[in-house]
Amino acid sequence: MIGIRTDLAIEAREFYSKQEDKKDIPGVEVDMDKGENYTVTRVKVVEDVGARIMGKPKGNYITIEVPKLRENDKDLQDEAGKVLAGEVERLVNLSDQSVIMVVGLGNWNVTPDALGPRVVEHLLVTRHIKEYVPDQIDEGVRSVCAIAPGVLGITGIETSEIIRGIVDKVKPDIVIAIDALSSRKMERISTTIQLADTGINPGSGVGNNRKELSRQSMGVPVIAIGVPTVVDAATMANDTIDMVIDTLISESPKSGEFYNMLKNMDKTEKYRLINEVISPYIGNLMVTPKEIDRLIDDMAIVIANGLNIALHPSINHEDMERYLN
Repeated sequence: MIGIRTDLAIEAREFYSKQEDKKDIPGVEVDMDKGENYTVTRVKVVEDVGARIMGKPKGNYITIEVPKLRENDKDLQDEAGKVLAGEVERLVNLSDQSVIMVVGLGNWNVTPDALGPRVVEHLLVTRHIKEYVPDQIDEGVRSVCAIAPGVLGITGIETSEIIRGIVDKVKPDIVIAIDALSSRKMERISTTIQLADTGINPGSGVGNNRKELSRQSMGVPVIAIGVPTVVDAATMANDTIDMVIDTLISESPKSGEFYNMLKNMDKTEKYRLINEVISPYIGNLMVTPKEIDRLIDDMAIVIANGLNIALHPSINHEDMERYLN
């Protein structure tokens, strides 16, 4: 996976399958569900060999793909939120007494990185109500608290240190971290949601890895929920060149030997070469859609709705509106 920048386990699997011409990865189990408007792919890395090939720690990675999610269809957004809620419930085992802490990672001043803080704005937080006025809250409402800790450049403090300090004080049973991710395909921007029970490295989407948030570092289980909001420009250029070569091979069979030589060039070496060529002109460029402001707002609502349903299963839609307002 060297040189291919993506945070999505499904893309790591796709890349390996394409390179090695193999459908299955040793030590990795895959399950898939298809709906009319969505596809859910569950990748479980169970052995070290699979973790090494995928470049991902052992654990569960669930990808929800909703290709038409960028079309601003409210009914589809509601459906995506319900699908997300079902997958969250698959990953976590909560009781009515569980305390859940949601962390909105990212920089609220940079739109493609503002997903986490935007999600926190739409969450139903209840820990204060359950602690101070428990008689004012309905049965089946769990204790949920949330924080958007900012980034190192704003606070001067490692995000993991802030969160660990709060975890030590609040003592939640589980931490759910929301963050923006990177993809290698533009069509997955704001149409794909990934869940993982292996934690997350804040800033990994833009190649700015900070200290990880995981069970090992936090002392409690950490569930990561992410949405790709950016694509690496060098990766886009690499894929574009591959498509151009394929077209030239099909249209110019007499020159096929030369184009096949380019096509068969080592992928990692080709990516490195492209990166070296374009870096002096555009630097470490990440690309995002022009309508990213609306997409981030829409995805924040989808994820918040999914979490509200999963974390407070006894509350109906009308009661949820009453609490939020």
